[in-house]
Amino acid sequence: MNWPYEWQIGWRYTRAGRAGRRNGFISFISFVSMLGIALGVAALIIVLSVMNGFQKEVTDRMLSVVAHVEVLDAQGEALADWRALAARARENPAVLAAAPFIAMQSLIARGDEMRGAVVRGIDPAEEAGVTPLAAQLRDGVLAKLQPGAWNIVLGVELARSLRVRVGDTVTLVAPGGQVTPAGTVPRLKSFTVAGLFEAGHYEYDSGLALIHLADAARLYRLEGATGIQLKLADLHQARAVAQQLMQQLPAGLMVRDWTRTNRNWFDAVQLEKRLMFIILTLIVAVAAFNLVSTLVMTVTDKRADIAILRTLGASPRSVMGIFVVQGAASGIIGTLGGVVFGLGVAVNIGTLVPALERLLGTVFLPSSVYLISRMPSDPRAADVLPIALISLLLAFVATLYPSWRASRVKPAEALRYE
Repeated sequence: MNWPYEWQIGWRYTRAGRAGRRNGFISFISFVSMLGIALGVAALIIVLSVMNGFQKEVTDRMLSVVAHVEVLDAQGEALADWRALAARARENPAVLAAAPFIAMQSLIARGDEMRGAVVRGIDPAEEAGVTPLAAQLRDGVLAKLQPGAWNIVLGVELARSLRVRVGDTVTLVAPGGQVTPAGTVPRLKSFTVAGLFEAGHYEYDSGLALIHLADAARLYRLEGATGIQLKLADLHQARAVAQQLMQQLPAGLMVRDWTRTNRNWFDAVQLEKRLMFIILTLIVAVAAFNLVSTLVMTVTDKRADIAILRTLGASPRSVMGIFVVQGAASGIIGTLGGVVFGLGVAVNIGTLVPALERLLGTVFLPSSVYLISRMPSDPRAADVLPIALISLLLAFVATLYPSWRASRVKPAEALRYE
């Protein structure tokens, strides 16, 4: 090989230490350091992939009910002409579909049970083009939402808390009472439970009810829809598209995307992911800096070799390069091993977790407790590449001090007792 001799010697020191050699213990410590880096990198990739999987799963369930972008009147009033506004929004190439809605906080009562919920008035035909849940229920449950029929569709958890079934009657208490000579009395309306829906997200399953848009307008005394829901070609571009629509649509409107509608949850997930990244990166750092002790021991063991190289004309910079190569090789091997192992587990976690559950006779995510009963995983290059680069950087930094010490070895002192 025509490699520089610093590379050749550094690589030789990295793989030296087979059984019977006097530096076998040092090589074992070097192997443990590489293994520690590999396990740290693999753990970081697996954990972030699982967190991405959970985030994607919850986001998909959330967006089965919630539109990507909502356009509302800034004062909370009904829109003058929602059809013209929807047509103008569809001029943006990122917008695929639009649907009107009315959303109001109300009370739903059944006997002694009363629960607060968001009552959303929708047009079933238009809604099916915006939210996946409406598309699934369009020809079934939502088909029963007809103008003037006064039917309502409840989330399964909301129906369970009210102790109602399909066909039962519930009373909806609208906000803002009706003024009479006897005083202000609440506006009440009886609805028939036409069906139930299950989005898989507790917030919506327990706090959302659907009625027809025309019934909502009559109940809440509105002239039309209070907002428009928009479906985008790419949900991850929601914030950017919302900013474009703010400039494109008339003044006096409020445009909010799904990340702002569910801002608390979205921000909490992002914060948790950053904290996990920092914590697990510290584990990789500990493993990487084990190379310091390994290289210090190697430098002590190779003092005679260093002295001979110096007497043969090797410069302190070349001696330093030898041990930088040794440490960097350990870091590269450990990082690549960790990336391969981590991606292998992350990609096949859907098979490995059930097998582990069968082996241990337990269930990690019981469906009776958690909404998600399987372990999702979504490895992303945006996570893997920074992990690998940080691991390599830490390994390289860990080699600097031992390599500098090696370059400071004086040949005469090292060879005095040889």
